[in-house]
Amino acid sequence: MSELALGAMPQTARPNFRTTALIIASAMFMEQLDATVLATALPTMAKSFQVSPAHMSIALTSYLLSLAVLIPASGKIADRYGARTVFASAIGIFMLGSILCALAPSLWMLVAARVLQGAGGAMMVPVGRLILLRTVDKRDLVSAMGWLLVPALTGPILGPPVGGFIVSYLDWRWIFYINIPIGVVGLILTQLFIPNTKEGKHEPFDMAGFVLSGLSLACLLFGFEMTSRGTIEEAPMAIALLVIGGVSGAAYILYARRQHRFEPILDLTLMRVKSFRISVLAGSLSRITQGAQPFLLPLMLQIGFGLSAVESGLMTFATACGSMLMKAAAKPILRHWGFRSTLVWNSVFSSLLYASCAMFRPDWPHWGVFAVLLVCGFSMSLQFTAYNTIAYDDIPPNRTSSANSFYTTFQQLMLSFGICTGALALTASRLAFGRTETTLTDFSVAFLAVTAISLLAAPVSAKLPLNAGDAMSGHRSRHEAAEGV
Repeated sequence: MSELALGAMPQTARPNFRTTALIIASAMFMEQLDATVLATALPTMAKSFQVSPAHMSIALTSYLLSLAVLIPASGKIADRYGARTVFASAIGIFMLGSILCALAPSLWMLVAARVLQGAGGAMMVPVGRLILLRTVDKRDLVSAMGWLLVPALTGPILGPPVGGFIVSYLDWRWIFYINIPIGVVGLILTQLFIPNTKEGKHEPFDMAGFVLSGLSLACLLFGFEMTSRGTIEEAPMAIALLVIGGVSGAAYILYARRQHRFEPILDLTLMRVKSFRISVLAGSLSRITQGAQPFLLPLMLQIGFGLSAVESGLMTFATACGSMLMKAAAKPILRHWGFRSTLVWNSVFSSLLYASCAMFRPDWPHWGVFAVLLVCGFSMSLQFTAYNTIAYDDIPPNRTSSANSFYTTFQQLMLSFGICTGALALTASRLAFGRTETTLTDFSVAFLAVTAISLLAAPVSAKLPLNAGDAMSGHRSRHEAAEGV
């Protein structure tokens, strides 16, 4: 069972759950904004380092490498040293990496700084969610997750216009400097309001599992990323990475099943918990669409519609507005309909909404596109609020950190896989039609492809029990309500 570290706030002094959620959300916003702003600025940075834009992709993949390797270890590290200590340290490491990125004189120095920055990011998000799970009462968890998700969904949307503005009017190095004031505020508020929860029982660190899982996740991630480029020259390397990732993943599964001395770094037995298993599987399918959308939509608006980076970013800001509106509506919706009905029907609704993006054309009125994206943001944010909450409904308190590391690992992998799936669908459509340039038709095919995958989440969510998460949502079935239960 978790306990408060010496000097932490007593149970009665817990801050309001909105305060806790927004402090953690500030770190998530910083990380999400950084990633999308950087993607917009890569061509300009390539000129500064005197390399081709294609070579700049390593600045993105080096960050993802740190995430893939270190996220599984986040829960164990927080258990040993305290969640507040690790969360604050992660913000500090991310800020230090940001400063070094801004000062980098060469591409390889930038890559090294991005690895350090990724180490901070790998700890910030999962440990932040762990703090929320340990300090927020179950009845407030739905609302807290709603507040937490807003910056996570807003960061990728704000990134393109912010990146376009910085590249157009400032030096690209300000992309990394903007993290500093956000990080400083986050550090101060963390020390003031976040309790330092930790586990009283310390188990040995699973080094063998750490190496096998990290190798598998990193190779699979890079393999999918290289496959999505659709270049013949990189095909052998991509295949080799996928094979290594698959083999090391299978080796980890065999190892974890035979590990009885202590808890493995990714505890596969958590998948025996029904609500957790369904949330992981259905959520993974939905996150493919969520990962692809911030990648496909700005490109379509810029390449297909001829909008500038700033104009397309202002248009896609509609999804962030929708997610903000959702935070007040999530709890009433879940209280009325329950988790299962909400996840099943909203899965279909949100998938069809994103599929409608395939019909966007330059002659559409901008207010029409904005309206569709507004509802898209509301619906998808509701979906992930429900997934992120129901996952922990039946998880014992002493397994929360393991469940959080497991869940966050798959969340990050599926979001990255969504980008790769969207890019692969674009390339496949272009090659199938024998075109040398990407057209609006290719974007339509890509949107339909990724949303077809997220539609599969509905039948998976339907396997949840009727009363799943009722203690968190306050939902009562019609039969219970009629009998006054």
